Amino acid sequence: MSMYGRDPWGGPLEINAADSATDDDRSRNLQDFDRAALSRPLDETQQSWLLGPGEQKKKKYVDLGCIIVSRKVFVWTLGTLLVAGFLAGLITLIIKTVPRHHHPPPPPDNYTQALHKALMFFNAQRSGPLPKHNNVSWRGNSGMKDGLSDPGVNKNLVGGFYDAGDAIKFNFPASFAMTMLSWSVIEYSAKYEAAGELNHVKEIIKWGSDYLLKTFNSSADTIDRIAAQVGVGDTSKGPNPNDHYCWMRPEDIDYPRPVYECHSCSDLAAEMAAALASASIVFKDSKTYSQKLVHGAKTLFKFSRDQRGLYSPGGSDASFFYNSTSYWDEYVWGASWLYYATGNSSYLQLATHPKLAKHAGAFWGGPDYGVLSWDNKLTGAQVLLSRLRLYLSPGYPYEEMLRTFHNQTNIIMCSFLPNFTSFNRTKGGLIQLNHGRPQPLQYIVNAAFLASVYSDYLDAADTPGWYCGPNFFPTEYLRNFARTQIDYILGKNPQKMSYVVGFGNHFPKQVHHRGASIPKNRIKYNCKGGWKWRDSKKPNPNTVIGAMVAGPDKHDGFRDVRTNYNYTEPTLAGNAGLVAALVSLSGNKPGIDKNTIFSAIPPMFPTPPPPPAPWKP
Repeated sequence: MSMYGRDPWGGPLEINAADSATDDDRSRNLQDFDRAALSRPLDETQQSWLLGPGEQKKKKYVDLGCIIVSRKVFVWTLGTLLVAGFLAGLITLIIKTVPRHHHPPPPPDNYTQALHKALMFFNAQRSGPLPKHNNVSWRGNSGMKDGLSDPGVNKNLVGGFYDAGDAIKFNFPASFAMTMLSWSVIEYSAKYEAAGELNHVKEIIKWGSDYLLKTFNSSADTIDRIAAQVGVGDTSKGPNPNDHYCWMRPEDIDYPRPVYECHSCSDLAAEMAAALASASIVFKDSKTYSQKLVHGAKTLFKFSRDQRGLYSPGGSDASFFYNSTSYWDEYVWGASWLYYATGNSSYLQLATHPKLAKHAGAFWGGPDYGVLSWDNKLTGAQVLLSRLRLYLSPGYPYEEMLRTFHNQTNIIMCSFLPNFTSFNRTKGGLIQLNHGRPQPLQYIVNAAFLASVYSDYLDAADTPGWYCGPNFFPTEYLRNFARTQIDYILGKNPQKMSYVVGFGNHFPKQVHHRGASIPKNRIKYNCKGGWKWRDSKKPNPNTVIGAMVAGPDKHDGFRDVRTNYNYTEPTLAGNAGLVAALVSLSGNKPGIDKNTIFSAIPPMFPTPPPPPAPWKP
């Protein structure tokens, strides 16, 4: 009997009765197949599949589900993991419970240590009511009637800094000192902060800037006079008492302190403008104060251009101490700083004017070419404007003069290297920038700063060096020059003497400084009464920490004698250059703040227009 059904593939489906077997038949057939399969020998793994738990135990295997391993291997592995975990936990516990001994940070380098001390000199030179944290125990309030005691002036000129070992306030070198300090802060604020001195140096700059603002009508747009000097340094040996004839503590001064005003002093006004303009960048985050400084700088620079003349005409008191030889270099210097402070291109046009550069001496050498000082700022302006070309490259119409200044800067840097003979060196290695004349260190520290900062400019511009004729010199040559000169000043010299007071174990003890040489013993010594302290052969009773003295002679010789100011007198301008050089060399890594100085400068080139809107059909 057959049966037909539907075939899903399209044909008839036929089921035969003969093909239909009972379940018992199928079961018997499968058992036959199983016996046939078991008659073959099995390997070890196949046997383990068929063994029961008891039999596996006899074989010493462990079934982990996905794998079966030897019981011995399993026990050793598990034991090892447990022991390792216990040891790791124990070690962690010991580390966390045992008190840690932190290694102290490495001591600061010599340049950072000297920087701390060099800044303290400015605390010792303060005039007026001293802040509580001045930290110079032998100083007190002084000059509290400056300006007010002169009936011809009758204005408040209290404050500022005394210039050197006397109690005269000279605006010309003091302004240059403030400009140098501001420049160093603008470039190296991170290094100052790392040394813990940023607030200190900014406080010093503000103290000096606040005083400069008092010396003219800083709220006006146009002025006709500046108070250029407080005190008299007449060297005619009397009979009238003055700041050089008398030897008195500033706190005890009771003689008249006249004020010298100038009505045509382009050099002084332009230098003061540079000081206030650079300080405005330092204090750019204090908007009101920064704008006040900028306004004062603009007023001063306008006065310098309108009323031409030198602040120190022949025969004047200033001409004997800080005689200015020209005002053209101050024009380039002041205009450069005002451009950075304001972004006004008219100042850049003036700073890069070929006639101005010619009058400033940019195209003729001379024995003092390339030497930055309180008198001649051309070299500083050339470096400052080279910075502009390296990073912003303003192009026409400034490019030609900027390229000239940049090339001249390279030549000046070449002159600092021992490979060239522009300047002699002492046997001890000190470069003679003032050609053997006295008081050499104030010029050397400025050159060290310029070399160090210019090497950082090149590095930040990804320029590995510069050319001196056909020869290429890496930037490290400039840093080596700066280091060797500063190291000489800090004690690596034939005298084995540090020329920074308080640094090292051997430094000058008879510094030419009235306040430091007279003991604070509640005795008031009159004009001539202090002469015994001036002429004493004993060390100063007070240490004027951080003061850089005038320095050795051209034979590396030094006389630690109080009465010889050519060896032992420190100055504001000298110490400002020292501070700038020290901070540039301090720390482990070189590097400048590339952009802060450009904060006020608008984009050099117009912003390109936005792309057109996408096309829509």
